[in-house]
Amino acid sequence: MRLRQIALVGADLAACSADIAAVLGVVDPYDDPGVQKYGLKNAVFAVGHTFLEVVSPQQPGTTAGRLIDKRGGDGGYMVILQVRDLEAARRTAAEAGVRTVEQLDFPGVAATHLHPRDTGGAMISLDWMDPWERWEWGGPEWQANVRTSTSVAIIGAELQAEDPAAMAARWSQVLGIQAIDEDGWWIPLEGGQIRFVPLRDERGEGLAGFDVAVNDPAAVRAVAGERGLLDADGEVTLCGTRVYLVG
Repeated sequence: MRLRQIALVGADLAACSADIAAVLGVVDPYDDPGVQKYGLKNAVFAVGHTFLEVVSPQQPGTTAGRLIDKRGGDGGYMVILQVRDLEAARRTAAEAGVRTVEQLDFPGVAATHLHPRDTGGAMISLDWMDPWERWEWGGPEWQANVRTSTSVAIIGAELQAEDPAAMAARWSQVLGIQAIDEDGWWIPLEGGQIRFVPLRDERGEGLAGFDVAVNDPAAVRAVAGERGLLDADGEVTLCGTRVYLVG
């Protein structure tokens, strides 16, 4: 199981996309027509072999729009995990009592969106692709759009919680991976991790940040500073979400 994509929600898709492109050095996001049925428009950027998506409500009453209202602005939306054995992953989640919001099954592509009220923190999507390197949500030409001179890959997700230990235990149960209590609670993934931390703002529980491996953290932070995208602690923020730079 690996962290393959982070989804953010933003009211102004063009502005969020421009900031992501400038700060992370990524190009040519994919506009996935499949999200239109949810009343959304999106932009999916390839960050190495991983992906960063921004979804933006295009009509009233969308789940993404309600999340913006609930959390008082743009922010984290979904953690998308790629699994090798989808049936086993679906079975583990079902046995944990998690409801399915959406299930997709196409030749070579399948996904299950889990109800965030049953997992806590954020929506989880369990996705399977054949072959393993394929990524339908990034578009058919995503590999041609990879630029790694600035950013190499997304390698972590950070969930803030009222009770990090309890949320870690729940995600561990849902994913079937043992949570680790070492310098905080976290779940190991192939090439990355999911962390659970105490609430650090008034926005409540949710996907508060993600980690990006970059070649020159100082240079990335400088670009973010020029665009007014550093928070009070000096951390990069994109689409209302902290970005932790890992050299």
